[in-house]
Amino acid sequence: MIALPELQIGNRLVGTGHSCYIIAEMSGNHSQDFEQALAIVRAAKAAGADAVKLQTYTPDTLTIDSDADCFRIGKGTIWEGKNLYKLYGEAFTPWDWQPKLKAEAESLGMDCFSSPFDATSVDFLETMGVSCYKIASFELVDLPLIRKVAATGKPIIMSTGMATIGEIEEAVNTARQAGCAQLALLKCNSGYPAPPEDMNLRTIPHLGAAFAVPVGLSDHTMDVAVPVAAVALGACIIEKHFTLDRSVPGPDSAFSLEPAEFRAMVDAVRVTEKALGAVRYETTAKEEASRVFRKSLFVVRDVAAGEPFTAENVRCIRPGYGLHPRFMDEVLSARAAVMLPRGTPLELSHLR
Repeated sequence: MIALPELQIGNRLVGTGHSCYIIAEMSGNHSQDFEQALAIVRAAKAAGADAVKLQTYTPDTLTIDSDADCFRIGKGTIWEGKNLYKLYGEAFTPWDWQPKLKAEAESLGMDCFSSPFDATSVDFLETMGVSCYKIASFELVDLPLIRKVAATGKPIIMSTGMATIGEIEEAVNTARQAGCAQLALLKCNSGYPAPPEDMNLRTIPHLGAAFAVPVGLSDHTMDVAVPVAAVALGACIIEKHFTLDRSVPGPDSAFSLEPAEFRAMVDAVRVTEKALGAVRYETTAKEEASRVFRKSLFVVRDVAAGEPFTAENVRCIRPGYGLHPRFMDEVLSARAAVMLPRGTPLELSHLR
């Protein structure tokens, strides 16, 4: 696997060779209740998240208040028929909460950063001192926003849902030309929820190699197996939407994981990281005790001194205390140097 550059997010190094960086996306799952937002931060920590991610916008910074047909969501999403302005009014995270949520996350040992959606949100997040920025899939084509974020000098994580490779290249080049030295890309399918068969996770290593960046997954499926597969393919960042209770209605609750599910995902990712290990062909410490169960050459009938070894009196059987099976032809062309009772593990000294 190609060694790719690292990101420094807070006190964490993120990239190939480091523990997978797992982000809990709060999004609109707070239901406009600050105490619920705090509870999400605390539950994310308990579920094993390394970071909590917010979204920084208001309805007015993201769209305009209009009832024209083009401002109403069409078919194909869980928000079908909704007015954009009203939807964002339900989902946005009040800005005055965000420094408090960041402080709570940091007190618990987590990072907290956000997806900005316009220049004013970047300016606001700079006053908060965020350590990283996330560019959402829908904003990948907002090149002025990418330039604004890159100019901060902070690490940037970009989601690539819906994007062509040309659009990704344009966004990456824009970020780098504007001063971004630490960049990661996340494979993403912008279906809500996304079916596993649409994920095309084999894109992950290609994405990393094509742009020489750390790669990860922003996952909208409801299956914890998908992030595990992504990690096996080289993902070093996993982002998942997080909610306290999916049965509580909300703009994003239908494709968010509950705490127990998120914990199961984190645990599975950590086991996967251990299992991936390194390229190694040597016997491990645990395997040493099993070496005895290999086959070797044994006398299986009493053999008198001077008697020829044959397929009837020598066999390749378990355990592994006798000669290596590679010596079978040599044994069968020799005679016994001494009397050998049944069950004797053969040695070269037994041959003449």
